[in-house]
Amino acid sequence: MDNFQIETAQNIGIQQNSASIGDRVLAFLIDFFIMIIYSIISALLLAGFEADRFGEMVYYMVIGLPIFLYYLMFETFWDGKTPGKSAMKIKVVKLDGSRPAFVNYLIRWLLRIIDISLGSGSIAVVTILLNGKGQRLGDMAAKTTVISEKRKLSLANTLAVEIPEDYVPKYPQVTILKDRDVQEVKEIYRNARIKGNHKVIIALAEKLSNLLGVKFDEKPMVFVKRVIEDYNYFTQQ
Repeated sequence: MDNFQIETAQNIGIQQNSASIGDRVLAFLIDFFIMIIYSIISALLLAGFEADRFGEMVYYMVIGLPIFLYYLMFETFWDGKTPGKSAMKIKVVKLDGSRPAFVNYLIRWLLRIIDISLGSGSIAVVTILLNGKGQRLGDMAAKTTVISEKRKLSLANTLAVEIPEDYVPKYPQVTILKDRDVQEVKEIYRNARIKGNHKVIIALAEKLSNLLGVKFDEKPMVFVKRVIEDYNYFTQQ
């Protein structure tokens, strides 16, 4: 899935890494397998239970209720994850990257009937592919999406960043920083963007501003990015 960017109330652009269709399907299959195993074990344990009306009610409650509430309970109490999602390193978040409220989880769970139960998931797959933000109908109604927490190894995971040949630095004060300082700044900045944590980005920008003795007039995210790029410009000369 492609990444997408949203703007928070503080006008900070947050890059979200949408979970791929493959990861979501595999997560679904893992969860489905867990529910099947649970059903088989529960049925075997209750096989000798008296088959009166009360016994039948207990039987269906023990087997049916956990499966019925599986996604709602796991996602609500496990930070947007189920065992399958956790295994694939994906989770449900709000579009701004924050943790959904119970009502958000409830809405997307209720609409599973349309998204997944009807059409064996084809409606969800088509909607996700066309939406561009990794949303099925339930996500669109709940204003949520599913993101990947997998770390992609690339140039972004190292200290160096790509600098255009005609790049013009703005903050020469960055030369007082050390490699380990900039690496830490870059890691905090990268994680904050992935998780949509604009408060961390603001705090990081203010910390850098005080440390360098400069005032910035751009967005906090742009300022932090500029500091990293300026440091690379001066250290690569």
